[in-house]
Amino acid sequence: MTGPASNTDFHVYDTTLRDGAQQEGLNLSVADKLTIARQLDGLGVGYIEGGWPGSNPKDTEFFRRAREELKLENARLAAFGATRRAGVKAADDPLVAALRDSGAGVVTLVAKSHDRHVELALRTTLQENLAMVRDTVSHLVAEGQQVFLDAEHFFDGYRDNRDYALEVLREAYDAGAEVIALCDTNGGMLPPWVSDVVNDVIETTGVRVGIHCHNDTGCAVANTLAAVDAGATHVQGTLNGYGERTGNADLVSVVANLELKLDRRVLPSGLLKEATRIAHAVADVTNFPPASRQPYVGVSAFAHKAGLHASAIKVDPNLYQHLDPVAVGNDMRLLVSDMAGRASIELKGRELGFDLAGEKELVTRVTERVKDLESRGYTFEAADASFELLLVEEVEGARPSYFTVESWRVITDSRPGEEAVSEATIKLHAGGARILTTGEGNGPVNALDHALREAIGQAYPEVAKFELIDYKVRILDQGHGTDAVTRVLIETSDGESSWVTVGVGHNVIEASWGALVDGVTFGLRRQGEQPQ
Repeated sequence: MTGPASNTDFHVYDTTLRDGAQQEGLNLSVADKLTIARQLDGLGVGYIEGGWPGSNPKDTEFFRRAREELKLENARLAAFGATRRAGVKAADDPLVAALRDSGAGVVTLVAKSHDRHVELALRTTLQENLAMVRDTVSHLVAEGQQVFLDAEHFFDGYRDNRDYALEVLREAYDAGAEVIALCDTNGGMLPPWVSDVVNDVIETTGVRVGIHCHNDTGCAVANTLAAVDAGATHVQGTLNGYGERTGNADLVSVVANLELKLDRRVLPSGLLKEATRIAHAVADVTNFPPASRQPYVGVSAFAHKAGLHASAIKVDPNLYQHLDPVAVGNDMRLLVSDMAGRASIELKGRELGFDLAGEKELVTRVTERVKDLESRGYTFEAADASFELLLVEEVEGARPSYFTVESWRVITDSRPGEEAVSEATIKLHAGGARILTTGEGNGPVNALDHALREAIGQAYPEVAKFELIDYKVRILDQGHGTDAVTRVLIETSDGESSWVTVGVGHNVIEASWGALVDGVTFGLRRQGEQPQ
């Protein structure tokens, strides 16, 4: 269940499975948590906080299954829990027993360090709170567990009663806690404030300091780095910045900044290159789409749109990038849009496998066509597949054609008290035959998608693997009401990868049809099928 002892000089501590799971709308099963733990281990974090055993059945079950199923190579599993209850010995507290019996070699205890929270939330005395910290830490250390302490609401408590907040840290450290993580639980701090407090804590108490920041001021990553600069040697965060309210410090941004900007090696060699893959894999498990503009690992993190940028990138990619995206497993992307110049088209063509160098007339023709289509509502920066089909048509003189559509229609039938049902009929020619199919769906686009794949599948069986996985509609000229021009973006998958196509029209069904046809055509081309 546990990997080798973590780097003792610096700790990277992930709390996605516990603090990150408190994000609104994020619900993880035990199987989800085990899957994410394996991904985090692949990133090379030193500690994975699995949850709070004894507080709920799911986390208790997670630790039980982790003992049997979780084989970690880089990380150690940590159990999270609270100090004992007031008036009860740690050895007799059932929640402390759950931590002791969890099988985790590391326990992270949360303790009150804000005097008002002690008196109002715990409803006990300041002295009893110190005893709770001392008793619980010493008990778990005596049981052979490595103990960290999360000093909850520390920064607010420090401002209200510095002496007491520091005394809590001393009690925990003297009782055997190896790290004291200072928690900006309300997320209200700014980097200079964090730096000042961490400096004072280290100089005054001599404890080993960690940092745990929330992002309510948008400064969680900056606050974490400020703490490290001031002497913290233990950082906590969550993958993709998950967490309650506005989230926690994004652990990938933290470690990438430490390694790539500050030259501090905090992960095992080479594993930072797995960051993009792992961040997206975890997003799939949580069912929260990856943030496209997420630093370092977002799909737009190294995307370039303006022609001026592309011209410079053609000379040297680093002129408009703060680092090589390969360092975090990401890629540079060239976006084709109405801002595109010749350099953008040439670079994008190279990315797609077309050498357009010296093809001045062709590049000019493609550039002008893109600008004309985008003026009518198309977008190619979000629809690479449709752009590739356009480029193939210009380079090869014809659009790839695997079928010829004779006609299509869709009817929606609605009856009182029943859900509306759509039926699509398509007539087309493919594989030397005339094919007529019908398809039903819970909407007109769904019905068209079923009918189209049913028809083409008779000539190209691999179409059965294609699946519409995302569908976006945008009204482009809102002042026109229901007769406005509509843009549709459709993402299609073959089970291994996905691609996006675009359709535009006054009729939303017609726009959808265009995107559907492009999606199937691109998929067949990717499968290596020969056009008819």
